[in-house]
Amino acid sequence: MSERHYPARPHVVVIGAGFGGTRVIRALRDADVRITLVDRNNFHTFQPLLYQVATAGLDVGDVTFPVRTLLRKHRDASFLMGTVTAIDLSAKTVTVDGQSPLQYDFLVVAAGSVSASFGVPGVDEYALPLKDAEDAIRLRNRLIGGLERASRAVGAGEPSPELGLVVVGGGPTGVETAGGMRELLDKVLSKDYPELALQGLPITVVEAGPRLLGAFDPQSSASAVTALARRGIEVRLDAAVDHVEPGAVVLRDGTRVPAGIVVWAAGVAASPLASMLGTELERGRVKVQGNLSLPQHPEVFAIGDIAAVPGPNGAPLPQVAQPAIQAGRHVATEIMAAIAGGPSASFEYVDKGSMATIGRNQAVVEFPNGRRFHGWVGWVLWLGLHILYLMGFRNRASTLVNWSWNYLTYDRGARVLARTAIDDVPGHHS
Repeated sequence: MSERHYPARPHVVVIGAGFGGTRVIRALRDADVRITLVDRNNFHTFQPLLYQVATAGLDVGDVTFPVRTLLRKHRDASFLMGTVTAIDLSAKTVTVDGQSPLQYDFLVVAAGSVSASFGVPGVDEYALPLKDAEDAIRLRNRLIGGLERASRAVGAGEPSPELGLVVVGGGPTGVETAGGMRELLDKVLSKDYPELALQGLPITVVEAGPRLLGAFDPQSSASAVTALARRGIEVRLDAAVDHVEPGAVVLRDGTRVPAGIVVWAAGVAASPLASMLGTELERGRVKVQGNLSLPQHPEVFAIGDIAAVPGPNGAPLPQVAQPAIQAGRHVATEIMAAIAGGPSASFEYVDKGSMATIGRNQAVVEFPNGRRFHGWVGWVLWLGLHILYLMGFRNRASTLVNWSWNYLTYDRGARVLARTAIDDVPGHHS
């Protein structure tokens, strides 16, 4: 970094309270800086467990953490809830909801990603994404609301609405959602709604590629397919979606897969905020230098899902938690080095492995040294690591208690349909 002069307490603006943004703030805890965190939500979301909220295994409060609590430990930190509407790199300002611009000395863009339909017709209208807390609650409400409508129809002697579930996307989110839905339907909701015969309700995972969990070893992919099949979940590989219509997913070969609910877990795209920077993009993601700063703007950094950070094979790092967490730590170090007039360093990503769970007693876990764990051992490792990475002791304790209760009783308490959310359930009339 070239030598620059900063005020006595430089102002660091962080956009995004995800894994990357919160890690920057935590790593700057002892730094003599002023921090402003900007996000449209006043909480951090632990996205890997959103499917558990959607499948009633956890409450939304178990996977979210108030960002103002995070900022309490800083001597000079504030939070601004809102949407970024402009970024001026020349003037070093960020505008939120059209208000007076925020002046920054350092800017960290960690705005994450959004669910992407990839232009497939009908996805935005008829499919449900699973990218944030609102999505998870909406999916859970749609499922339980649909069952209530079906129960009412059966009681009135009318045909039951279509109740099948199709999950589009065979990555960890898709696989985990399908497995979680099967356990919820077979072990819990079938007892709540005996008149609907929910045991064995059709669940289908549709994947455009040749195998599930494409980033995993083929052996792990095969293990996932076997585990899903044992649970009565159909897997369709090499099955690209042509369009989604009311009550069905239509594949490019003309096959129509009936579905009362379609979950879209086929991928994500960088936040549209990337285009505000006016810098070079790679497939929508911000291209950065070796130290994660923007070319010509060493005081601006992009990290996490919004950044195109080359991995060991030259391809951008995956849009998952670990690259964001590690990049957040690195950027905090870069900021402190710049303030002290020290040298810059290139970011070096350390692959810590991959994991996905299919349901009770079944998960696949891979470590960089080649070790792989399937079944019960993989499941225990998955549980432990997710508990470890949750933010906040209360969240960890609550999640552990809920998981223990679910495991011992096959019961899930977070399956209420809130009155404020009933309008989101199609076909409901007060």
